[in-house]
Amino acid sequence: MRFDVYTPLVLSLLLSVVAPVLAGRVAPALAARVLTSAAVVTAAATTWTLILLVAALLGDAPPVVREARENGRRLVDPVPVLVGVAAGVALAAVVWRVQRTVRAERRTRRALRRLCAGQPADTELIVAASEVPQAFAIPGRPGRILVTSAMLSALEPGERRVLLAHERAHLAHRHGPLVTAATLAAAANPLLAPVRSAVVFLVERWADEQAAAAVGDRRATARALARAALSAGRARTACALHFTDRAVTRRIAALQVSPPPQLWSAATAVLALGALPALLAADATGDLLGLLFGVLS
Repeated sequence: MRFDVYTPLVLSLLLSVVAPVLAGRVAPALAARVLTSAAVVTAAATTWTLILLVAALLGDAPPVVREARENGRRLVDPVPVLVGVAAGVALAAVVWRVQRTVRAERRTRRALRRLCAGQPADTELIVAASEVPQAFAIPGRPGRILVTSAMLSALEPGERRVLLAHERAHLAHRHGPLVTAATLAAAANPLLAPVRSAVVFLVERWADEQAAAAVGDRRATARALARAALSAGRARTACALHFTDRAVTRRIAALQVSPPPQLWSAATAVLALGALPALLAADATGDLLGLLFGVLS
């Protein structure tokens, strides 16, 4: 209990260090799925450890202390009271952050649904008259692609094919739920923020690779990314495919070389790293229950 309950927090830091390395060396589809899974499990484990630390305060509750003394049993303090109180404050912050993130996600989904209101059910592409170059996928049934007139004007016909293929990849592979899961994990455990950033980068890289495969030209895909990035810079606003991201140069460079390998061994190691906090949290749970029931029995 004394060590297992704290170790998941340390492993969160380790996962955050590993995430950017995996994002740069492993195929984006595999890396995105693995990092998201590891982040969700780790966030759940660290949240549970906070609950355990708060629950450990039960051992210091007056009725428990009194009964233990009447039975002649020695009290074992699994965690200091100060640590338990700090865990309670942290747990309240986790609940607040997750609730805020969920509300933000719901607001975004409602706004996206309003953009699609009044469109025929079989309409995939929605073109909006706007001077701001934007394009993004709108998940749903059916999924939609919203593109502004400024975005279409900034790209040549071949580059528009890249744009649409990229957004279709987001819809086909359900990148929205992946990013949402990573975002919720980072809300529950702020130490996982770098993992969330890596997942956001990876789903864009994943869509880039799908677009390059669809048009059959990696260099043409890179040129479309570069042109859209320039358009975003002139507009000073968010553009299609997260082009204002600092990672755009890495994405363009990645399209100049062969796709990264699958590297299942690295992916398996990261999955094991993500599973370890859950195992340690389970072990700490057993230790705490043993202490509490030992006192009460």
